[in-house]
Amino acid sequence: MLAAADPQRQVEVVIQDGLETVIDPQLARVLVENLIGNAWKFTKNAATARVELGTTDSDGSRAFFVRDNGAGFDMRFANKLFVPFQRLHTATEYPGTGIGLATVQRIVHRHGGRIWAEGSVDAGATFYFTLPAGSQMATP
Repeated sequence: MLAAADPQRQVEVVIQDGLETVIDPQLARVLVENLIGNAWKFTKNAATARVELGTTDSDGSRAFFVRDNGAGFDMRFANKLFVPFQRLHTATEYPGTGIGLATVQRIVHRHGGRIWAEGSVDAGATFYFTLPAGSQMATP
């Protein structure tokens, strides 16, 4: 979808084989579209844009991640990332509503997981999230 909407962009997209978990499929789509969409958006100025989706070990459990080599962010402001309408970049630099990551966090929490991010200015960002094995969506 992103490549079709922006055909002039050259972005290397790497997706690890065997990614699967138990999660509501509609919410999974929203979660992945927001994270990949952000990675796509924030790599617009990268000479060779790269977006990666995979898993890694985090304290003995599996964590999914979306990594990019784009604008990144200053870790001093990481606490604002998942707050609705809190933006670390201006809307003119990178358009958006400021609710995507708050939505992602809510989806992950409803499934009993956690989410966090690491980044560096002009060196990209990585968003991690866990979903407990066999997790079911928590009731509100």
